[in-house]
Amino acid sequence: MNAMSNKASFNQNPGQQNHGHQNHGHQKRGARSAALKQRDQARSFMVIALTVLMAISALLWLHNSPASAQVSGADKPVAGATPGGTDSGASSDAELWRQIRHGVTGTVVGHNKSAGLLIQSDGQQWRLTRNGPLAMYSAWAILGTLLLLSLFFALRGRIRISHGKSGKTMKRFSGIERMGHWLLASSFILLALTGLNLLFGRKLLIPLIGKDAFSTITIFGKFIHNYVAFAFMLGLVIVAILWLVHNIPNRHDVVWLLRGGGMLGGGHPKARKFNAGQKIIFWVVILCGISISMSGWALMNPFTTTMFGDTFSSLNDAFGTQLPTDVALIQEQQYQSLWHTIMAVFMIMVVLAHIYIGTIGMEGALDAMTSGDVDTNWAKEHHSLWVEEVQAGKKGTAETGKESIQPAE
Repeated sequence: MNAMSNKASFNQNPGQQNHGHQNHGHQKRGARSAALKQRDQARSFMVIALTVLMAISALLWLHNSPASAQVSGADKPVAGATPGGTDSGASSDAELWRQIRHGVTGTVVGHNKSAGLLIQSDGQQWRLTRNGPLAMYSAWAILGTLLLLSLFFALRGRIRISHGKSGKTMKRFSGIERMGHWLLASSFILLALTGLNLLFGRKLLIPLIGKDAFSTITIFGKFIHNYVAFAFMLGLVIVAILWLVHNIPNRHDVVWLLRGGGMLGGGHPKARKFNAGQKIIFWVVILCGISISMSGWALMNPFTTTMFGDTFSSLNDAFGTQLPTDVALIQEQQYQSLWHTIMAVFMIMVVLAHIYIGTIGMEGALDAMTSGDVDTNWAKEHHSLWVEEVQAGKKGTAETGKESIQPAE
């Protein structure tokens, strides 16, 4: 009887041990999940705190610095007197100077008829616009983008691979594709930093590092901006040639957008090599990149283009508008400067969102542009149609058109 009892007790021990191991495994996975959640929450808090601090600092700077230079009381004409208090009595030429100040053109004997314009008053308006509303709205746009991304990360967290990593990878981007991407990305980052220095550097950097250091940085930044621009143009051409065929909209993109990329309806929508969100970023980068390159070329070669005058003329012919077509060369440069800044700031906002989703925003996404390989589970979740095409051996959807699966290192 004792032997049977001991035997029964012995037979029950393995089940109890297995059950204990299972509980222990669940506890470990639960602890790991909790640790990851706490880490994400801590990161979210840090990102939001830093973003809010940056936003408050920038807004205080914008509030305390004048948006535009104001004309002092001594320089304002009073009762017909000339500006600056240089009234010469009854023989005052106030009306003449007022006309010159507002851009009246005189008679010129030589061939250069534009020399008859002593004062191009639009230059003052350009300066006030660039240093006032344009700078303020640009700061709001960039800081607002950072704040929205921080809030999204805090609410949504990192998008993880639902079924975990499989241990196998697929070739997503070839070496030439990654080279074109990083050439475009690195050159744009340099252009963005040196360009933002021209827009905000006087207010932000001079109080911190002084005028001499700021002057040195800005001079080198100017050369970097001008020469790196050609690397940006080259990267733009490479990316356009390699990926244009993969970024043609299709019916799957409509479904992807309606479901918010997977945030609505549960599960990830089907997509080919690039989903609708990536296609939007592609076309914004290509179109804005072309526009920025054209305006940048005009700024590096001043008084040689008439892009705005020609564009206004074409719009008038096409839509019956009444845009000014007699645009002076100096006005062309002013318009190009404003347009270059607007397009650059818009592109910075889009690229910030792209950087977010490609790094901390989504697990496994960065691997595509570092090693060129992605986990098969990641690929099936986010680009299921592309995986099917690769596995089916269809040409034109991947560089080799064949499946390339290998053990993950």
